[in-house]
Amino acid sequence: MAERTTVHLVRHGEVRNPDGILYGRMPGFGLSDTGRQMASALGEYFAGRDVAHLVSSPLQRAEETAAPIAAAHSIAIANDERLIEAANDFEGQRWGGKGGIMSRRSNWPKLRNPMRPSWGEPYVDIALRMSMAVEAARMQARGHEAVCVSHQLPIWTLRSAVEGRRLWHDPRQRECALASVTSLHFEGCRLASVSYAEPCGDIGQGVGA
Repeated sequence: MAERTTVHLVRHGEVRNPDGILYGRMPGFGLSDTGRQMASALGEYFAGRDVAHLVSSPLQRAEETAAPIAAAHSIAIANDERLIEAANDFEGQRWGGKGGIMSRRSNWPKLRNPMRPSWGEPYVDIALRMSMAVEAARMQARGHEAVCVSHQLPIWTLRSAVEGRRLWHDPRQRECALASVTSLHFEGCRLASVSYAEPCGDIGQGVGA
């Protein structure tokens, strides 16, 4: 029988972002108080599981989300740049209101192709780097479980790829809540199934990438 390995893709917890900035890969955006509650709940969720490898996006919010999981298993947090948030030309701008992304005429040409997308990192590139990160984690945790802490768009893009959906999509339709867990279940090197859970569903959730 082929060995069974599970790679869990965890979205980070809620971020402190009072100005509603599209922070993307910007430094200095850590978890809010609610986000820290989510991270603690994730530590409890994974405490009884067979986690042999823990890896995180290098961004602060992801590392802070990973910390309670690391503490629960007394393991170190590795970093993998391939788990980082998607690059976005609108980074540093506000989402809505006067002066927001959609109200700036200079932004409009960047919206010409939502299927690539024209305003940031191509979906196919995101899917490729995420698949490589997952394979590296699977190899590290063979026969056990690995946890990869990442971000909503990279996680959803990879899930769409492995489940055979088109990569371009309506962001409002993503099934990838804050502090959610998308699990890839492997038999040997073959992906056997995908499951999804929201361990922090009872903790208030805001908006964060």
